[in-house]
Amino acid sequence: MHATDSVRTARERSATLEHQIATTPQKFRVLTGERPTGALHLGHLIGTLDNRVRLQAQGVEIFLVVADYQVITDRDVADNLPATVQQVLLDYLAAGIDPEATTVFTHSAVPALNQLLLPFLSLVSVAELERNPTVKAETAAAERRGRRGMSGLMFTYPVHQAADILFCHGNLVPVGQDQLPHLEVTRAVARRFNNRYAAQDPYFPEPDALIVPTPTVLGNDGEKMSKSAGNALEIRAIEDETAAFVRRAKTDSERHITYEPERRPEIANLLTIGAHFAGTTPQALADDVGSAGAGRLKQVATEALVEGLRPVRARRAEAAARGPEYLAGILARGNARANEVADRTLDDVRGLMGMRY
Repeated sequence: MHATDSVRTARERSATLEHQIATTPQKFRVLTGERPTGALHLGHLIGTLDNRVRLQAQGVEIFLVVADYQVITDRDVADNLPATVQQVLLDYLAAGIDPEATTVFTHSAVPALNQLLLPFLSLVSVAELERNPTVKAETAAAERRGRRGMSGLMFTYPVHQAADILFCHGNLVPVGQDQLPHLEVTRAVARRFNNRYAAQDPYFPEPDALIVPTPTVLGNDGEKMSKSAGNALEIRAIEDETAAFVRRAKTDSERHITYEPERRPEIANLLTIGAHFAGTTPQALADDVGSAGAGRLKQVATEALVEGLRPVRARRAEAAARGPEYLAGILARGNARANEVADRTLDDVRGLMGMRY
């Protein structure tokens, strides 16, 4: 199937899934998460966190992994991980993640999940891993940097991701359309395991992709917002820092404001941010600002952003005030739940493979 046909099919399937979520959310279990490499920023909030909160509110069961093992896929050490994990957890709570409804856990605390990597690795070839977009990108990046060769952990990352999703029998994974190839490895692992060990009664689901809007949010230098680039607005930033971030944001020399993401990416970025928090669309906001120019756009975007982030930062401050013990308790409960599920899955896998002694 041609790539564009594949994306079109995935989008049509996602529309069907959204209807099913609205009517029978209990049918779905989502696995999602990120690496704890620093406090989360505005791009995370708009791109992924708000969607997780939406699914949570609809009644979908969510497993949210803080992928601490994945921090060392492309770096030699993981600096002060406990403090970083706490910051990420605070950002989750700030965004509206409810630890009573969503299972928040860390990779390293769930041994059975990681042990699934071994049988899963037997189901994929080296060539398949080499074709994975993340692995290909890391190979190219390592060559540009002149650093040591790719780590084995990075090379097997797609299969580790399959273990993340399948340990809890996740059947729905929110992704942007550019991430569809990543999910194909997980689907292949599930399909091949079932064919080899559970042909009569398939054990693992082949998870569906839920394509969600994932706008690329730019930093104030006009490049993709990134913690490592130093161009990000962190969720924990205060109001003055928020205003300063928008004030420094790049625009262009055209007076009239239009929403043209390809031709005017910096203007489109401010429109996307402002519209997200104002509850409108980038096009409608552009029409509203019109000939008032970039100065007016920045004013509108700042007001919407400051007001929209007010409850987010209030929730973060409230959670932080409850202290490290409160955060540790959330992770302890989430890790216990994840271990319960992972232990059961690993035991089932051993049984199906004839390795229960």
